[in-house]
Amino acid sequence: MNITFDTYKTTSIMRHRDHHHLREKEHHPRVSIGLFFIVLGIALLIATNDMLNLGSINRYFTWETAMLFVGVLLILNLHFAGGLLLLAGGTWFLLDEFFVVTPEIIKTIYWPAVIVLIGLSFILSSFFSHKLK
Repeated sequence: MNITFDTYKTTSIMRHRDHHHLREKEHHPRVSIGLFFIVLGIALLIATNDMLNLGSINRYFTWETAMLFVGVLLILNLHFAGGLLLLAGGTWFLLDEFFVVTPEIIKTIYWPAVIVLIGLSFILSSFFSHKLK
């Protein structure tokens, strides 16, 4: 199989264009850092005022809430599918904190609904990527 220089050059240009397109989708690093501090400030406000009735501030900073925190940051940085998946996972593990007994309807429709939302996020992200071109 012979690969000509033109084929290699065309493939290289296409890869560079695809990589450049993905980089256009992301925020400027300062925007991402700003979003991080905004979300962190909101999380601290919620924790210090016990707005979710979890009790002590230590109950707010767990691996489950870290999943929620990172999920929100990913969504704000236009990484919808990964952000939704982390939000869904963190919420799933925190359900027992909010309900004494999780209603059966939530257990039944939760993950199918998450999968549908992830599918919608791919569709929505395609609209965002077309607007950036």
